[in-house]
Amino acid sequence: MTSQRTVLIVDDDRNTREGLKRALQGHYEVVMAESAEKALPLLDERTVDIVLSDIRMSGMDGMTLLQRIMARSNPPIVVMLTAYGNVETAVEAMKLGAYDFLTKPVNLDHLDILLKRALHSHEVESENITLKAQLDNRFGLESIIGQSDAMQEVFETVKQAAPTQATILILGESGTGKELVAHAIHRLSSRSKGPFIPVHCAALSPTLLESELFGHEKGAFTGATERRRGRFELADGGTLFLDEISEIGTPVQVKLLRVLEERQFERVGGHQTLDVDIRLIAATNADLAAMVKAGTFRNDLFFRLDVVSITLPPLRKRPGDIPLLCSHFLKEFSVRNNKPVEDITPDAMGILSAYNWPGNVRELRNVIERMVVLSRTPRLTVRDIPAPLRGAVQAENPRPVALLKGESARSASPESMADAERLMIFEALKRNGGNRTLAAERLGISRRTLQRKLKEYRQSEVTDKPSPPA
Repeated sequence: MTSQRTVLIVDDDRNTREGLKRALQGHYEVVMAESAEKALPLLDERTVDIVLSDIRMSGMDGMTLLQRIMARSNPPIVVMLTAYGNVETAVEAMKLGAYDFLTKPVNLDHLDILLKRALHSHEVESENITLKAQLDNRFGLESIIGQSDAMQEVFETVKQAAPTQATILILGESGTGKELVAHAIHRLSSRSKGPFIPVHCAALSPTLLESELFGHEKGAFTGATERRRGRFELADGGTLFLDEISEIGTPVQVKLLRVLEERQFERVGGHQTLDVDIRLIAATNADLAAMVKAGTFRNDLFFRLDVVSITLPPLRKRPGDIPLLCSHFLKEFSVRNNKPVEDITPDAMGILSAYNWPGNVRELRNVIERMVVLSRTPRLTVRDIPAPLRGAVQAENPRPVALLKGESARSASPESMADAERLMIFEALKRNGGNRTLAAERLGISRRTLQRKLKEYRQSEVTDKPSPPA
């Protein structure tokens, strides 16, 4: 059972206050104030969903009260009441943020309908604001995790290219996050209020793909029982994302090239030329340049697509980002599954960092989700890692934990991901003969970052040493 909504009645006429209270108290919790000055403290003391306020009152008038209410961070719905209604006053009240304007004596049936409509509208608006915030958080740059040099370069290119109208080609292995980057580009562009329409080209046959992209007229082919708008039309004013564009056949490539050059096309089976305003982002895990040489992808289309290219590195090329990604996914799935999992042991992190991750970030995300769901303790351990993954690491390195624990670190008893990072850096230096440049490349971080980390560790060692006896 949901709690009652609260209505604050503000009017210097006692009969009006009491009459409205009797009409509303069966469906709402009613609070009353005889002046605007007394109403404001009530708004500070409790949650109020709707304010019904008279305009003409002694002291502070209703219009001033309305302005004070709308200046709040999360204002309630305000409906203004007056016995001296006119169009100019109503317009002014609406401009200041009032939901509606009623004249006295108030029609109670009308008031009941108005309040229900206002509450529903407010709920929808709040849900939309929440959803937008969730989408911004999910699809903004902040959702793409990585501190390695390769990922910093990706972030910089996205920031530079997103505000432009340039066509963008995203390259990278499956699971590296190409669609996430496409979403971020859209959210950071001037088209962010327009639609983002994704098309996964490999999932559609050539004939079906052409119809999906360009739409079709009724009777264009067997089964075309009505006109259908294609993805280009649906993306008008926004962004069209073509994933796995290497799977598009030659006939569709020709039509796609024309759209990129002229921003015009016809539906399948149609003769009307349609204009479209879209930004195209394409992605592939294939080598399009090699396909051009092989004659399976049009050279002119390739150059049209490759205005700005962004290459996402595979996870195995940026192992230094693995602890960061694990921490991010751990928090996400702990909250989602209501599991109090707080950390990953260094031994487990060592195995996760040593794995090759052929499925890249997507595979890592799925593994952490599985580990969290099946965990029985607040810390993920080696036992929580799927057996096939442990076996793959064991086959490549009989002592996978040694990736984190060198001989000098065996007694350190690391207790956090920060310790795992520290030990991984020392192991990388050891495996590369102390060469900091090679160690940084292996870890997927810059030499400057490695030097900064080592300096922090030296300072920490000095701080942790006990003071000599006096």
